[in-house]
Amino acid sequence: MSGKVVLVYSGGLDTSICIPMMKEEYGYTEVITVTVDVGQPQADIDQAEEKAKIMKTTHFTVDAKEEFTRDFCFASLKANGEYQGYPMSTSIARPIIAKKAVEIAKKVGATAFAHGCTGKGNDQYRIEYTIRAMMPDAVIHAPIREKNLTRTWEIEYAQKHGVPIQQSLNKIWSIDENLWGRSIEGGRLEEPNFAPPEEIFMWTKSQENASNTRQALTVSFEKGVPVALNGEKMGPSKLVIALNKIAGDNGIGRIDVMEDRMLGLKVRENYECPASTVLLKAHGAIEALVLTRDELRFKKTIDQEWSKLAYEGLWWDPFKDDLEAFINKTQERVTGDVRLSLYKGAVTVTGRESKWALYSEDLASFDTTTFDQRESTGSVKMFGLQARMFLSLQEKLATEKTSK
Repeated sequence: MSGKVVLVYSGGLDTSICIPMMKEEYGYTEVITVTVDVGQPQADIDQAEEKAKIMKTTHFTVDAKEEFTRDFCFASLKANGEYQGYPMSTSIARPIIAKKAVEIAKKVGATAFAHGCTGKGNDQYRIEYTIRAMMPDAVIHAPIREKNLTRTWEIEYAQKHGVPIQQSLNKIWSIDENLWGRSIEGGRLEEPNFAPPEEIFMWTKSQENASNTRQALTVSFEKGVPVALNGEKMGPSKLVIALNKIAGDNGIGRIDVMEDRMLGLKVRENYECPASTVLLKAHGAIEALVLTRDELRFKKTIDQEWSKLAYEGLWWDPFKDDLEAFINKTQERVTGDVRLSLYKGAVTVTGRESKWALYSEDLASFDTTTFDQRESTGSVKMFGLQARMFLSLQEKLATEKTSK
């Protein structure tokens, strides 16, 4: 095989060993590495660029932070997107990363792709779905999956081939970061009963080291989207970055879960999601103030279906568009301010207000006479009528049966 191959490149171990493998074992003459900036540390971006230079690839870095935050993170926020108790971050980043890789491939005239996903994880589905959706005739290589490689083998291969890596056989953490969250796995973290060492956490302070002073925070929303912190207007990525620092300093966002992957494997995952944890809490609070009881009830079902599609990476599925038609309609009224208290790993809602609030102090107060309580008498008498009829019939039939 000859020609060009576009490698979806993070700069980590899995994708780095793909560079020599694409040339030596797959026969490509040119490897084009594409790193998509979705909010990972600048040091990681620089490191990926430096590695690409050392290994003589044609490299592209794509700044997608604003697009990712606006169109992916905030879309997830509107849908209260989470999976098994944590805010989805890695899953919602994969579609935009693959999308940008396809855009580069079209630019350079390539139809072959490679990625560093394993055959056990979810990313293989998310990345390959997007590539094939946007370039149906693409050829896709997954060396880690195809060769059934282990992490230990990869490290040894990298060392033999002069591939610069950070992992060692002792510190084998696999880390993925974007604006919406940071995941840490690998090594002994795979053991369900292993206590995570403090060294794996970079965004959040421990409860012991978090600020001893309770911090007040106000998040302002317009149509379901956060637009300001403590009254200061900010663009999407700037707001999330600022809130990651604020919430992380208060020890908020550490999540340790047993996660069910798409293949059915149970895996142990550690996450740091400071900003997304706070924003999901605040968004839920403003929704509860402005949406009707039936909208809230039905939206839980819609949100759950949306989250399943997002977790699987099916970003361009028409069903997702259908769900978002309802979600976005509800968000037209999700405007207002939510006050929160951040302290030692806990985020607590302390107040909320909106011009769309379905709340009347005059009607709800115990001291009001606007709501005439006497008018409830008739509806209370009829409440549960069929259930009461059933109980009466049940008793009557039981009595008839015993009297025979």
